[in-house]
Amino acid sequence: MYNPAFSHIYIEKEIITHPNTTRILSGFPGSRKIEIARYMDVFSRSGQDFVMQKRSPSLILAKKYDNFIYKGAPVCQDFGNHHFYYATLVMNCIYDCEYCFLQGMYPSANIVIFVNLEDYFSSVEKMLEKHPVYLCLSYDTDLMALEHKTGYVREWVSFAGQHQDLVIEVRTKSASIKAVKSLPPLENVILAWTLTPDTVQKNHEHNTPPLQQRISCIKEAVNRGFRVRICFDPLIYSKDWLSSFSEMVDTVFAEVPADRIIDAGLGVFRISRDYLKRMRKNRPGSAITQYPYEYDNGVYHYGRKLSGSMTESARDIISKYIPYEKIYIWKEAEGR
Repeated sequence: MYNPAFSHIYIEKEIITHPNTTRILSGFPGSRKIEIARYMDVFSRSGQDFVMQKRSPSLILAKKYDNFIYKGAPVCQDFGNHHFYYATLVMNCIYDCEYCFLQGMYPSANIVIFVNLEDYFSSVEKMLEKHPVYLCLSYDTDLMALEHKTGYVREWVSFAGQHQDLVIEVRTKSASIKAVKSLPPLENVILAWTLTPDTVQKNHEHNTPPLQQRISCIKEAVNRGFRVRICFDPLIYSKDWLSSFSEMVDTVFAEVPADRIIDAGLGVFRISRDYLKRMRKNRPGSAITQYPYEYDNGVYHYGRKLSGSMTESARDIISKYIPYEKIYIWKEAEGR
């Protein structure tokens, strides 16, 4: 825990000479490199402490052998896309949000980067032979926040430029204007920013950029011609959540032209039962993990009454700027 982040990098023997491995390692000249057989030997070992590892995560470079593309999960919004999928290019995130499902999903806070992008591309191309694909790239990490080390967003944007039946979404909390400037805006590339009120960011989103910095990055993306989505997800309940949310939305659209935003996502906090159990163990002092949620069909959330009320109130506020029909919400909040 006293070492800086990525002071140790574990590298699978099979991909030690892969071009992406070489490129990523060049960004960590002072790190200790350790050769391993398989990433699971490090990532899935017993006795790890997720919260402690968050203070000084290690990096693991690995090869993914199968399941390159997954069907979109029910708790995630498809934004009206029938062929909705996501890819796990990186496991875990450099940020440390208390509500993040990754701490309930993974046994380790170390970050795994799969270097064999060519196999992901091949898998997508096979799918495109059958139907169009809407692919989310940044659900299990924040790719944009790692762009200065991996260059993966740039690689995927280039790939999307060669496949017009493919639409990719890159979701982020980052404020990397430099990364945005390095990318060409394409019609089938969506950059999506997740925004939360200042109180949520300061108290529960550790290491993330403040709201104002994210707004500045959104403005840069819009000015460069990107298709931009804003995600107000998750809504975190507190006594003053509504006033904080309203203030945030007004602040955003005082600077970002609403007519340049393609749509908005909206959802209350929700988490699977197994994930929440691990999260409560990892963060016994967190107001978010310890809240007395209601259980419904495999998912914990605020309950249909409160979830529905929060969603409707938030949607009414957003609809001052974004057309009602372009605000996509988590369907369970409507009781559907």
